[in-house]
Amino acid sequence: MNYYKVQKLKSHLFIACLYCSAAFVLAPLIMVIVFLFYKGASSLNLDFFMNLPKPVGETGGGMKHAIIGTFYMVGLGSLIAVPLGIVCGIFLAEYGKGKIPNCLRMASDLLTGVPSIVIGIFAYTLIVVPLKGFSALAGGVALSLIILPIVIRSTEEILKLIPGHIREAGLALGLPRWKVIYFIIVKGNLPNIFTGVILAISRAAGETAPLLFTAFGNMYLSYSLTGPMASLPVQIYNYAISPFEDWQRQAWAGAFVLIILVLGLNIVSRLIVNRKQLFNKK
Repeated sequence: MNYYKVQKLKSHLFIACLYCSAAFVLAPLIMVIVFLFYKGASSLNLDFFMNLPKPVGETGGGMKHAIIGTFYMVGLGSLIAVPLGIVCGIFLAEYGKGKIPNCLRMASDLLTGVPSIVIGIFAYTLIVVPLKGFSALAGGVALSLIILPIVIRSTEEILKLIPGHIREAGLALGLPRWKVIYFIIVKGNLPNIFTGVILAISRAAGETAPLLFTAFGNMYLSYSLTGPMASLPVQIYNYAISPFEDWQRQAWAGAFVLIILVLGLNIVSRLIVNRKQLFNKK
């Protein structure tokens, strides 16, 4: 009886430690969100999302151009990196033995660890210098280099979790290898692959350093690929270091919008995975 009570006490203590650990992990995120809401909620109105910045010295205005520019360049980077990343991930998962797959795997791992400012300098040298001007195209390419390795590795790891007998079953039915990969392996795991894509996009959406060297920024609304373009992280940075109180206030509001955007993308990815798991159980 005493032994049972001791084991039960240890179990409760261990569960309490797990809950405390989870609380310590969640606490910084909650404090950041609450602090940003406290500092920037007063600037969140329709004008903030619908208007362009006011001239220096005038109060009001918004970050419409920066919000649109962020979606524009993140979308451009995703169009470049996501298809290529998924194809490379499939290649590594299905044909992952040999020198070429090992080199590709090592390259993606190294690219994941490269600081974003270095990626910005690389995109500056590759695109900005030859074109002799900052551009949204350069910003999209820089963000694609951030998205690409995450998509590659997440796709590979997701497809590696598929049991081998599923592939063998498809091949036993006489299906070609490419049909087994496409119709059974990839299509059956699209929600999980999509989750990795969303996580990669959310990582790129909050980057500032690459866009400082490539898209640079713009106080006006622009849709040109070959011209400078505003982005939310860069606009927040410029407003935060300015001496104007109204700009600093809008910087806090922009930071709150950005973290809600990134948090929302992560929540959507988790909901997709949980929904698929619930469907599989049924």
